[in-house]
Amino acid sequence: MIRGWYIGASGMNAQQERLNAISNNLANVDTAGYKRDVTVSKEFSQLLLRRTEADGMYKTPNGSYDVAPIVGQLGLGVETNENFTQFEQGSFRDTKTATDFALGSEGFFAVQTPNGERYTRNGNFILGKEGILETKEGYPLLGENGIIRLEDDKFHLDQDGMLYTKEGDLVDRIKVVRFDNERYLKKQGDNLWNSNAISGDAYIAEGAERPKIIQNYLEMSNVNVVNEMVRMIEVNRAYEANQKSIQSEDSMMSTLWTRVAVSR
Repeated sequence: MIRGWYIGASGMNAQQERLNAISNNLANVDTAGYKRDVTVSKEFSQLLLRRTEADGMYKTPNGSYDVAPIVGQLGLGVETNENFTQFEQGSFRDTKTATDFALGSEGFFAVQTPNGERYTRNGNFILGKEGILETKEGYPLLGENGIIRLEDDKFHLDQDGMLYTKEGDLVDRIKVVRFDNERYLKKQGDNLWNSNAISGDAYIAEGAERPKIIQNYLEMSNVNVVNEMVRMIEVNRAYEANQKSIQSEDSMMSTLWTRVAVSR
């Protein structure tokens, strides 16, 4: 019975992790470039149940070994295996703002932060006081030659990321990067991702790997509110089921203790 408490508790913990991810997705449904998180759970290792003292006990010179038939498996609960990001393309929204960019397929903008270079899908940039193209948090957008500076927002950006002034002079090319294993990038707040040993280092996207950049548009989040609400209902029901199983185990244990005490 005590095993049942732990199994139920592990299920409640796993559902709480799912609920946290869903709540974060719903909170960022209107965040440009946001990618939804998914929580994956796995079973604890299982215990094989065998019949004892049954036919099939073979003797050997050094003792015996049990080849009794396997009755079944006893699950030991569940745990959260990982949280990962689904990089499905979000829908585009026409903003008619020159400093808004959207990536047409896989890839990331590179921005400069106090902690080094970081990466984002959020193309909602502004022109700062010093003429620097930056995020709303103040992180400069990087071109392939460094920080991008402009005199005004009267500029043109082609689909390859080449940025021209209103006079037609080339300013820089937007730095768009890819990774060997983008699935393993880690979120770190402000809609930014950071690379690691598993994802591999960033490299400039070229050729077929380079996404088109669309000016005057934003890529919205890939969160579907209806689907997330359905998942939230599933989580709540699963959580309640685990909670009731613990309550039932507790009730049975209480009855057992009471009868043992009376019998003595």
